[in-house]
Parts: sequence; structure tokens; C-alpha cells
Amino acid sequence: MTELQNAMDNLIQMRRSVYPKEYTGEKIDDSIILKMLENADRAPTHKRTEPWRFQVFTGNGIARFAEFQSECYKKVTIQDGTFKQERFENLRTKPFEASHIISVGMKRDTSGSVPEWEELAAVFCAVQNIFLTATAYGIGCYLSTGGVTGFPEAKEFFGLEASDRLCGFLYFGMVKDINGPKSPRRPLSEKIKWNN
Repeated sequence: MTELQNAMDNLIQMRRSVYPKEYTGEKIDDSIILKMLENADRAPTHKRTEPWRFQVFTGNGIARFAEFQSECYKKVTIQDGTFKQERFENLRTKPFEASHIISVGMKRDTSGSVPEWEELAAVFCAVQNIFLTATAYGIGCYLSTGGVTGFPEAKEFFGLEASDRLCGFLYFGMVKDINGPKSPRRPLSEKIKWNN
């Protein structure tokens, strides 16, 4: 096994979701966030549509993000009768635990030549590149697909149009121990079948 192969295997095995409660509060250098996004931009993309769209929130941007998502949640859920005060408070305060937050969007190909599922697959390949880069730099990262992710009312704030998709939010923070426990997995043998 080459050094590169070994490094890649180790990096993938180390990757895990690291939640804000494990963050130290230390600020991540913007250049590292940019490196993550550069690596995201190398994800596979059918017909080179490059559908991923990101907005980075840090500093005062996190306050704007928190205010928008909590108020959007409140407005939509009061109308449909599902409002929960605890959820509202969580959306209003949790973002401040992160150094950076990146919204993940999918810009829909308007030619109709690429199925939506292929565009979504490309976006989440880009997300995996971000995860792996964060792991390599010793930075905690997790993807939240809750909150206002499914709200059409939230798209415009994140630079998306009606035909686009808001796919979630990546939270980042410095952590004391990036090598925490691995996520448990069922045996691989339960998920594959060899056809010889």
C-alpha cells in the first residue's frame, strides 16, 4: 500500500460528524474554509453543471443567519400550527456555537438534460469533500438538514430560486479531539453482494 493510499484510507475512516457541543469556540481561519470549498468544487458533476451553491456565514453573518432562520421558522410554523418554542430558541441560539456555517444549495439545471437526483448526488459529493477536508485539518463539521431546510420561504435568503433546492447547513468548529469515537456501522457484509 502506498503512502497516499494509506493516508486516504485513514482520512475516510476518521471522518465523523462533530456537533457544536464539542466545539471550543476558537475561530477557524477563513483560508481553511476556502480550501474546503475549493475541494468541494472538484466533486463529480454530470454534464459539468456544477450545481452546488454555498453561502458562508461567520462573525456578524452568523447573527443574521440565526435571526433569519428562527424568524422564518416561526412565521411558517405559526401559520401551519406546528410551532414549538424550544425549536425556535434552538434555531436562534445554536448557530453562535459555530465558527462558520455554510448553507448548501443545489442550483437546478434549467436545460432539463440532467435529472434532479443526479444534481443532488453531485451536491452531496461536494459535501463529502468538505467533510474530508475538515477532517484533514482537524476541524469539527456536521451537516444539519433540519430547521428551515425544507421551507420554500427560506430559499431567497440563501440566494436560491424556486426551482433550486436548499439542502442543509454545514456547521464548523475547532475541537479538542478530532479523533473521537468512530460512528458505529453495521457489518459491511450486510450491505454488499458479490456477483462473480
